Amino acid sequence: MTERLCLVHYHEIGLKGKNRSTFENQLVTNLHRALRPFPVSSIARISGHIAVETEDRRATEELAAAIRRVPGVARVSLAYKCGLDEGEYCAAAVRALGEAGDFATFKVHARRSSTTYERHSLEMNRIVGAALCEAFPEKKVDVHTPDVTVIVHVVQGSTFVYAASAPGVGGLPVGTAGKVVTLLSSGFDSPVATWMVGRRGATCVPVHFSGRPMTSDTSEWLCQDLVDALAPAGVVGRLYVVPFGERQREISLAVPQSLRIIMYRRVMLQVAERIARLEGAKALVTGESLGQVASQTLDNIAAVNEAVTMPVLRPLIGSDKQEIIARAHSIGTYDICCQTAPDCCTLFMPRRPETHARIADVLEAWESFDHAAMVDELVDRVEWRDFSQCPSYHAPRGTLREHHRELAPFSGGER
Repeated sequence: MTERLCLVHYHEIGLKGKNRSTFENQLVTNLHRALRPFPVSSIARISGHIAVETEDRRATEELAAAIRRVPGVARVSLAYKCGLDEGEYCAAAVRALGEAGDFATFKVHARRSSTTYERHSLEMNRIVGAALCEAFPEKKVDVHTPDVTVIVHVVQGSTFVYAASAPGVGGLPVGTAGKVVTLLSSGFDSPVATWMVGRRGATCVPVHFSGRPMTSDTSEWLCQDLVDALAPAGVVGRLYVVPFGERQREISLAVPQSLRIIMYRRVMLQVAERIARLEGAKALVTGESLGQVASQTLDNIAAVNEAVTMPVLRPLIGSDKQEIIARAHSIGTYDICCQTAPDCCTLFMPRRPETHARIADVLEAWESFDHAAMVDELVDRVEWRDFSQCPSYHAPRGTLREHHRELAPFSGGER
């Protein structure tokens, strides 16, 4: 009996040697979580692929589209699964080629893996090719540059036949590269940066610095919407919110106007680093792009980095705004980021921010207010909300009282 399923292909995972099974198993776990809305009956590893089968044995394009958004997936094929009978897999090949859209040329690529099937792959090519030539007499065979390639793969007593494939997001399965804390705003850059490190296998814990109580909490709700938009990729386990407005006002009154932004950023990184230590994260992530705004020059980035000891990753550092916006479109965060919301980035901004800060001036301004007490207070007031999209996320063990303070659940205000 012929059934329709999704055949998941990966790329980098296949290069992992003895650790390959760990990456494959994590990808299977992530697929189970991402495909909860679908009637999936099994997700199994088969000889360099992962097969996703549905209860009705009729996988759809909607299912394939959901799979393509999961990091670690290089390509997804809607394939027919049948037995080893020649007539059966030839009929499947005819159906697969008929669904390939407009084409003028084709070829057959047969191969065998982990099987005792007596037919050689060259003989299978001839048998299936003859059936396709008979079914599509107006089409030509081109073994070098065909418009469509029909794959006939015999593995573990079954034959998988497909012609149409679509690319996935690639990368590595979330949960295979440790945990990071990301600085998340409601702008375009930081959600894309969060997605990009998640695509490289990191479990992401975003921290949002709100302008509350000096501004409304709209940006906090937008950040929750952004995390929900990232749910198909399954990269976020928990969102922290830090009310930062009052402390920004204190900083603005204590330091030279031109250095305000650098002071804000240093405090934010120190708070994020403290949260990262509690979470067991190994790095911080920001959405900075070199030279995009005043705070993102090399001198200012160095002045901000000096405040923390943990590595700070900047996946967008070489990207321009158009590239970032294009990525926001593709991952589903663009429309949310287009909504305006006052947040900490709009508060107490200097007219002429310093673009090439000297570290001596930065350290002098840094000592002009009690930054250690401020960081303690901000960490003490942090709020959080858990999400169920990331199976690799594990909250800190026990209560956080053993770390001097307990983080309260994020409730937010009225939308």
